[in-house]
Amino acid sequence: QVRVVESGGGLVQAGGSLRLSCAVSGTIHSVGDMGWYRQAPGKERELVANMTTGGSTNYADSVKGRFTISRNNAKNTVYLQMNSLKPEDTASYYCNADVVVITLGYRHLEAWGQGTLVTVSS
Repeated sequence: QVRVVESGGGLVQAGGSLRLSCAVSGTIHSVGDMGWYRQAPGKERELVANMTTGGSTNYADSVKGRFTISRNNAKNTVYLQMNSLKPEDTASYYCNADVVVITLGYRHLEAWGQGTLVTVSS
């Protein structure tokens, strides 16, 4: 069983900062790519940033220069540092991870967190 636990969401004023954390645990063999998605009210879920195990990153154009993704492979944890937050960043943020589990043989799964709410006031 794979667990994905997120934390760090909250309410901030425009221009402020937040740091999101996501830890993956369970009966796993390894964790591959990890990333963050978000979904604002009335909108589709979109990619915010992702990162490979080798350190390659990809960001949405709307967050480039403001958000930074990082990870600790030893802890199976990914972070999202969000600076210069804007009201349009308000959304539920979801952690995503590619996971290989070892229960009943090796299986590749796409794991998701429950989401953490980020609200940016003007």
